[in-house]
Amino acid sequence: MTKRTMKDRAVALRKQGYSYNLILESIPVSKSTLSLWLADIPYSPNSLVQNRVRGAALAVSNWSNQRKRKSLQAAKQAALKKIGTISERDIFMLGIGLYIGEGAKSSQQVRIINSDPQVINLAITWFENSFGLSKDHFSPTIHLYPDNNVDEAIAFWSRVTGIPISQFGKTQIDRRKKGEKKRGMLKYGTAHLHVRSKGEERFGRFLFREIIASMDEIFRHTN
Repeated sequence: MTKRTMKDRAVALRKQGYSYNLILESIPVSKSTLSLWLADIPYSPNSLVQNRVRGAALAVSNWSNQRKRKSLQAAKQAALKKIGTISERDIFMLGIGLYIGEGAKSSQQVRIINSDPQVINLAITWFENSFGLSKDHFSPTIHLYPDNNVDEAIAFWSRVTGIPISQFGKTQIDRRKKGEKKRGMLKYGTAHLHVRSKGEERFGRFLFREIIASMDEIFRHTN
């Protein structure tokens, strides 16, 4: 096949919608030469090319998903190995870490704030296991935004925490411009989990001081 014949053949195949790679399978020239020959030829991929592209994309997607699954499984195994058996002290230390990040520190009132139900339930478990509180010591206040449904949000938090609606405080709705910007972001708002002492000093200011003292001790050992 002469160079002229190869070029004519390449142009014809390109007009039929074949990709460079497919054309090169039957015409033995370099890709740079092919690019030069076909630079001005309009191109619309035919069904064969489209199927190959879809197949390649599917193969890449499957490979990526398989790689992700393997990574997730390896990460889970590494996490299980490091965590091992969780003791009561582990839960206590975890709760102190949670309070460092999400707890009230200046009001003399014990309170943890978060929009994630799993975090709020972790806080409840911590208070119950580490300090002996029960469900009737909690009084959540839900902070919402103008687009939230108040009744739906309260019912949600009551259901996921197991705390009766009768123990919930007055719902707060953020109508500031800052709150307007968060429309649609938090369907059930943010839960402020307050601890009620119910007349028991150990669950009031003493509990707050014990938590703060624990935080200070951790800071002393880590700074």
